[in-house]
Amino acid sequence: MTIKKTITIGANTTHPLTVNRLGYGTMQLPGEHVWGEPTNRTEALQILRTASESGINFLDTADYYGEDVTNRLIAEALYPYAEDLVICTKVGAKRGKDKSWQVYDRPENLRTSIENNLRTLKKDRIQLVHFRVMPGTDTPFEESVHAMFEMQKEGKILHVGLSNVNAEELNTVLGMGDVASVENAFGYAQRTSFNLYGQEVRGLQEVMDICVKHSIPMIPFFSLQSSLSESRNKISVIAAKYKTTPAQINLAWLLHVNPLILPIPGTSKLKHFKENSQALHLELSAGDMEFLG
Repeated sequence: MTIKKTITIGANTTHPLTVNRLGYGTMQLPGEHVWGEPTNRTEALQILRTASESGINFLDTADYYGEDVTNRLIAEALYPYAEDLVICTKVGAKRGKDKSWQVYDRPENLRTSIENNLRTLKKDRIQLVHFRVMPGTDTPFEESVHAMFEMQKEGKILHVGLSNVNAEELNTVLGMGDVASVENAFGYAQRTSFNLYGQEVRGLQEVMDICVKHSIPMIPFFSLQSSLSESRNKISVIAAKYKTTPAQINLAWLLHVNPLILPIPGTSKLKHFKENSQALHLELSAGDMEFLG
């Protein structure tokens, strides 16, 4: 099966962004627990430069990775940016001094985060920003989303996306404005539920179905957190067939299962980055996909 090599974000808007269909998620670049400087700063910068040199032109980041660590690394490695590079960030959360993940989704919080992302990334406008829904919030959902669309009107954001949303929330925003993309947990072994922030998230396939209906790209996070417990599972069988790694087959499945999926595998190891990148060139057969189910 031949896979589609590119994907367009905001296809139905006046400013569509077409990127190559394998991105890179920067969450694993900081130190342990996504905090502080990288264990190997030289390698972290090399991964970003290698990504650019190899044709990866979609980076996923957040100012609460580190904090600010991944944004600063991106700017150090790649600024001034290539014209076709799309940098996507997230807002709605922050880190506590105890390294906790905290809600930060009041309109004024979101504005502070956007301004911080603009500063650390050295940009005048961010091409794509996902509003990340965090558990335990007391801010009305529509209030946060309205703030995102207001900053879009001001020119600080080109495209608004959503992250960690359920089907009801996605449908609500579709009634408010354009949703450029959705960044949710989704993968070979996590199409029904996933544990995030200590809570079980359900309805993953329902969100994917809405994305397909409205031609919205899905950017799956934690897509490599899908190893099955059995040593001889279906992913391992296909990996052995192609003499490749289970991680590569996981990514290849995502690329084949729907052309609206834009995987963003993350790693802090250059070796694993290069392995993951090869998934874009792995063409599974129709029989493989039927076997994987």
